[in-house]
Amino acid sequence: MNWIIQNLENALRTWNDRMAAMFDLITQSPEYFRGGGIWQVILSIHAAVQGVGLGLLVLFFVIGVVKTCGTFSELKRPEIAVKMFIRFALARAAVVYGLELMMAVFAIVQGLIVQILTAAGLAGADMATLPDEIRTSIESVNFINSIPLWIVTLLGGLVITVLSIIMIMSVYGRFFKIYMYTAIAPVPLASFAGEPSSGMGRAFIKSYAAVCLEGAIIVLGLIIFSAFASSPPTIDPDLSAVAQVWAYVGELAFNMLILVGMVKMADRVVREMLGL
Repeated sequence: MNWIIQNLENALRTWNDRMAAMFDLITQSPEYFRGGGIWQVILSIHAAVQGVGLGLLVLFFVIGVVKTCGTFSELKRPEIAVKMFIRFALARAAVVYGLELMMAVFAIVQGLIVQILTAAGLAGADMATLPDEIRTSIESVNFINSIPLWIVTLLGGLVITVLSIIMIMSVYGRFFKIYMYTAIAPVPLASFAGEPSSGMGRAFIKSYAAVCLEGAIIVLGLIIFSAFASSPPTIDPDLSAVAQVWAYVGELAFNMLILVGMVKMADRVVREMLGL
């Protein structure tokens, strides 16, 4: 019955590969992802958009002056003029040095993720393996009973494979959002030049911080799943081989579904925390 065992082992191997990829992505900087080639493209786009941001900086500043100062005489007041000048200088610094600011936020969150992993004593993904009891039960069935057993393992393997794909896509999605935020950053950061439009810049920074913090929520989900995985399902030896395999696959799929749900909800959880 090696082909039945192989169905489950192939599914578990796929899951383990996706888990290892998740840990690699969560703890990796976008600067070094895929050899850094994508990051160089993002930096080129960021530099090009920076010119647009500097142009919008003046526009947002003028709009802010018009809406803040009712008359030109108000602008002549020293305190108003100094306030406007400081706002423009800070907004220009945000556009010019926005990339460094964003990478500093990302580094802080990455440090938080490392601290969480260290505190939990989790250095990597726990490998899901097929219990010896299940393997023995499968090997003991005859050909007739192996047919429903094959169907159970095929369905279970399909569910595990689909869940692993959904999970890794969510993690890749976080990475791509970081790239997109970095590329377009100068435009929303330019809105700080005008007081009426500054809400756009604040929302952008909060949203970017939320994307970075998704990694911490995903790591917490991995820790919880590892606690589940550390205690394998209880297998009743009095049950038939099909019932044993069905119980094992069902509990395993349930635990994996919990993790996938946590990963998928990371975005929503962080946004609720930050009030977005």
